[in-house]
Amino acid sequence: MRILILCTGNSCRSQMAEGFLKSLDEKLEVFSAGTNPASAVNQNAVRVMQEIGIDISRHYPKNVNEFLHRSFDYVITVCDNARESCPVFSGNVLQSLHIGFQDPAEAVGNDEEVLPVYRKVRDEIREQFSELYNVTLKHRL
Repeated sequence: MRILILCTGNSCRSQMAEGFLKSLDEKLEVFSAGTNPASAVNQNAVRVMQEIGIDISRHYPKNVNEFLHRSFDYVITVCDNARESCPVFSGNVLQSLHIGFQDPAEAVGNDEEVLPVYRKVRDEIREQFSELYNVTLKHRL
């Protein structure tokens, strides 16, 4: 099963979601991309994922255009509709889903103020993607 996770910058939420899905089942082919990719994966996202044993330090932001020629079983957008517009994938996809999350990169302050926001979003992503996997994805493998 092939899954593409999209957001705008592909530096934080989509990278965390990719890391979670890959950790749940090695049979899943999971990719992430953005419409306006950042230059690097957000280091706070890397840090909070490492806290729970998932290493996304070798991930890098990719442009959604790299995936337009490929087909996917699922394309999942993770940006929060209320704050930004989500990208639309125009490639071959069986099912599109939207599971929105707050952008933790908008948090300001020192580590004690910012990292709890990243952890909250990380935990929400873990909960939502674990549920998606357990309810839908693993039954289709």
